[in-house]
Amino acid sequence: MHEIIALTVPFLGTMLGSAFVFLMKREMEGRLQKTLLGFASGVMVAASVWSLLIPSMQMSEDQGTMRVVPAVVGFLLGMAFLLLIDNITPHLHIGDDTPEGPRSRLSRTTMLALAVTIHNLPEGMAVGVVLAGAMQGSAGISAAGVVAMAVGIAIQNVPEGAIISMPMRAAGNSRLRSFLIGTLSGAVEPVGAVLVILLASMITPLLPYLLAFAAGAMLYVVTEELIPEASSGEHSNMSTVGFAVGFALMMTLDVVLG
Repeated sequence: MHEIIALTVPFLGTMLGSAFVFLMKREMEGRLQKTLLGFASGVMVAASVWSLLIPSMQMSEDQGTMRVVPAVVGFLLGMAFLLLIDNITPHLHIGDDTPEGPRSRLSRTTMLALAVTIHNLPEGMAVGVVLAGAMQGSAGISAAGVVAMAVGIAIQNVPEGAIISMPMRAAGNSRLRSFLIGTLSGAVEPVGAVLVILLASMITPLLPYLLAFAAGAMLYVVTEELIPEASSGEHSNMSTVGFAVGFALMMTLDVVLG
């Protein structure tokens, strides 16, 4: 049962958030967007530490002081992987006018969607690797811990879905098209989760590295995209408040349910 929850709940969170485009005006108020960006950052940082990096080191406790090696190597590889994807994929961050990556003739909407897909991939990987750990009985990762990760990601996917669909609407897309683009951007999460589960099941010793890899990938998104967007312009203090709430919520979920 927890496998189904882990694979579907985060996607449903994105769908729910994308549906805000039917309820809200054409553009999201700046203060609210900053708060939501900070909240998403807080959830992802807490999940990276409590649900991924710490279990990675716990799985390698028999290696003594060297137990940090899988966490460090996996973390850096996760960062490098997202950096590579970021550089080879043409995409456009929300609120920016200049595309990143190689030149292309893709539409603005398509490049916005690709940016969001890059953003969501690490979240799917994180859910998948925690689920793989629970299935293997590794590092004390329980079914409740899997649910905590899935629920935490789903909660932060709600504001993310709105942050995606609202600019799509502001760019001239219909409400339905904006909703569908926002929803489909979350489809990469269950795909990423399944791929990581399959990889972990084939090469069990890789699990500590995969946990840290997912953490590195998520923190790349936080430092490259979310925090800069949340800290620019006015109302940046609201993003700090959102970060604190998101971090505390995810930490609580992991400790109480994990």
